[in-house]
Amino acid sequence: MRIITGPNAIAATTFTLALLLGGCATAPPRSDQVDRARAETQALGQDPLAQRAAADDLQAAQASLRQADEAIQLRKPQESIDHYGYLAQRHAEAGEARVQAEHAREDLARAQQDRDRVLLAARAQEADRAKAQLAQTQQQLAELQAKQTERGPVVTLGDVLFDTGKATLKPGADLSLDRLASYLSAHPQTKVLIEGNTDSTGTAELNQALSERRAEAVANGLVGRGVSADAIRTLGRGEDYPVASNQTAAGRQQNRRVEIVFSDASGRFAQSDSEPVRR
Repeated sequence: MRIITGPNAIAATTFTLALLLGGCATAPPRSDQVDRARAETQALGQDPLAQRAAADDLQAAQASLRQADEAIQLRKPQESIDHYGYLAQRHAEAGEARVQAEHAREDLARAQQDRDRVLLAARAQEADRAKAQLAQTQQQLAELQAKQTERGPVVTLGDVLFDTGKATLKPGADLSLDRLASYLSAHPQTKVLIEGNTDSTGTAELNQALSERRAEAVANGLVGRGVSADAIRTLGRGEDYPVASNQTAAGRQQNRRVEIVFSDASGRFAQSDSEPVRR
């Protein structure tokens, strides 16, 4: 190994130092501020919503980074380079805030859509249940031989339930009352108006009182079978609302009746109980 000494050694050392110093002089300056800004800008640009929600912020950040890179190449003061990096980072952060807000809006919109779908499905199910319940109710009323009228469904009980001129229920009334009580127990929101009617035989005063007692007898029969008294109203119509001629025995028999008027499922009647439809 040859060791250089003397003036040659000094010259070699001087040349090496010059090379090292020259290399340091050619290396461009670095900026942590610019590096952070570049990382945030790149992250912003990778978000799918950036072009829609923060395009201006992204472009401004990228422009500031280009200015920072140009300042680095021109070896401008570190303070100037960091300033461009600072601007780029602020633009990137503003864009990130806009993108996050847009994500939040989209999440909220999706959540609202999910709630709407759930509500629509629930309403559809409720409508299906209501439709099925209505069909079942109509079937049950049909089994009671109810007729649809302007006053709502009406079940007519003939005078075979009572002895002539009497208001005491006969044993033959049990089946009809059992069916009525069963229906009302299954539909606790339904109310009934029980109307007593007579033919024109006898005085109007006696017929009015008889019609009231017969209506009350049917009501008591239902209450005795578990129907709530709050669901029942009674009314005597006397001889004022015949359904057939009182000039014949057959007609008078039709007029001697008790009618059960049903409310809707919410307990409302189609017409006032004081204004029945005349036949």
